[in-house]
Amino acid sequence: MLQDNQKTLKSEFTIEGVGLHTGLKTKMTVMPASAGHGLKFQRIDLPEQPIIKADVDLVVDTSRGTTLESKGARVATVEHILAALTGMGVDNALIALDNEEIPIMDGSAWAFVEKIEEVGIVEQDAKKIYFSIDTNIAYTDDEKNVEMVATPSTEYKITTMIDFNSNVLGTQHAYLKSLKSFKKEVANCRTFCFLHEIEYLYNNNLIKGGDLDNAIVVVDRVLEKDELEKLAKMFKKDHIEVKQEGILNNLKLHHHNEPARHKLLDIVGDLSLIGYPIKANIIAYRPGHKSNIAFAKKIKDYIRKNKTMLDVPVYDPTVPAIYDINYISKLLPHRYPFLLVDKIIELSDNHIVGIKNVTFNEPMFTGHFPDNPVFPGVLQLEALAQTGGVLVLNNQGGPEKQFDTYFLKIDNARFKQKVMPGDTLIMKMELTQPIRRGICEMKGTAYVGNKLVCEADLMAQIVPRATK
Repeated sequence: MLQDNQKTLKSEFTIEGVGLHTGLKTKMTVMPASAGHGLKFQRIDLPEQPIIKADVDLVVDTSRGTTLESKGARVATVEHILAALTGMGVDNALIALDNEEIPIMDGSAWAFVEKIEEVGIVEQDAKKIYFSIDTNIAYTDDEKNVEMVATPSTEYKITTMIDFNSNVLGTQHAYLKSLKSFKKEVANCRTFCFLHEIEYLYNNNLIKGGDLDNAIVVVDRVLEKDELEKLAKMFKKDHIEVKQEGILNNLKLHHHNEPARHKLLDIVGDLSLIGYPIKANIIAYRPGHKSNIAFAKKIKDYIRKNKTMLDVPVYDPTVPAIYDINYISKLLPHRYPFLLVDKIIELSDNHIVGIKNVTFNEPMFTGHFPDNPVFPGVLQLEALAQTGGVLVLNNQGGPEKQFDTYFLKIDNARFKQKVMPGDTLIMKMELTQPIRRGICEMKGTAYVGNKLVCEADLMAQIVPRATK
C-alpha cells in the first residue's frame, strides 16, 4: 500500500442538533488541527474549556453509546463523528461543543460526511504512522455471545455479522474492504433498535432526543391499535403504522443490510480511539459499543508492548509488485550476483519498500559460512542502498536518464539478528532530508517478518552514468 501523509480539514464547519439520549441541543464546530494533534473534543461551555482526547483510556460509559470523560468533563455519543472523520481520512481535528452530547442528526454519519466534503480536506507535511497487526488479537464475551478478532492485513478491512434471533433482521453480514469505501457503503447507515428497547428507554427517560427520524425501530410482532396510538403520542406523530412485522412507520432502508452496516460504522468510530491508524482485518460477530471498546483496549495494549512494530511494512506476496525485477534491472546498473532487490512493493516521493528473497543458491554462502549460512550484514546494507537507489533514480526520471548512486557515508549501522537462506528481507528506505545537489540522506530499516534485523543511516550521491 502506498504511504500517505496526515490530513486535516481545509476549514471549519458547524452543525447543530439534539443529543439522542439527553435531548440537549448542541452546536458543534469541527476545526482544522496541526499534524500530530489527533482527534480531540473541547467543551467550550465549561469554565476552563477543557480538551478531551479521543482515547480509549478515557471511555467511561458504553451503555447507550461511547462516552469520554477527562477531569470531570464529558462528551457523549462520540462514535458517529469519529467514524465520519476517520472514514473520510481526517487525522487531525478539534471538535468544539457547547454541550455534552454530539448531535444525533439522522442516526448515521451522513450529515458529518457531507460537511467534511463541503469544506474539503488538505494533506499535511507529516507522515501517517500505521500500526501493522502481525498476529491475531481476539476478544470474546461469552455472556453476550460476542466474538471479535484482528488478523494481519495490508489494508484496514472490517466484516460484521449480526444475529438477534429476529424474524425481521435475520442474520446479516456487511463488509468494508477499505476506508475509501466508507462514504458510499457505510456513512448513511442509521442506528437501530428494537421496539421493546425503545419502550424501556422512553419509560426511563433515556432517549429524550429520540425520534423516528434518527433511528430504525425494528418491530418483531404485530401491534394492536392502542399500542400504535401510544407510540404516536410518544414520538409526537399524528399517525404511526406497521403494515406487518418489520420497521416502525415503514421507514425505507438505505441498504438491505443497513443494521449490519451501521455496526461497521460504530466499529470505525470506536476503534479510532486506539490512537493509531491500523492495518488489520477486523472480523466482528454481534459487536456493540462495550465489546468495541474492550477490543480497542486490547489492541492498544498490544501496541504499547510492540511499539517497535509501528509502521513496519507488511509484505503480501499475492499483491502485484509496483516494480518487478525487469524494471529494477533497467534502473540499476547491478547484475548477478550483486543485484539484491527482487521487487518494489511500496513507493512514494519520500519512501520505498523493496523485497529480497534470500536463497541458499547465492554464491556468498559458499564461504559465509560453511555449514552455517548467514547473509552478510554488509550485503544487507548494500540491498538497502539499492532499494534507496530505485527511489532516487526513479525520481530523477527513470532508466532513460542514466544516473547512478554511490555511497558517501554509512552511520549508526546495527544488526539485530541473523538473516538466513529462506528468509524474505523487507527493506524500507526513507528520505530524511530533501535531495540537494545530488546528495540524498536516507534512513534504512530491514525486517524479516515484523522483526527488525538491520538499520542504518545512509548517504549517497547521484551522478550521471558514464557512457562508453
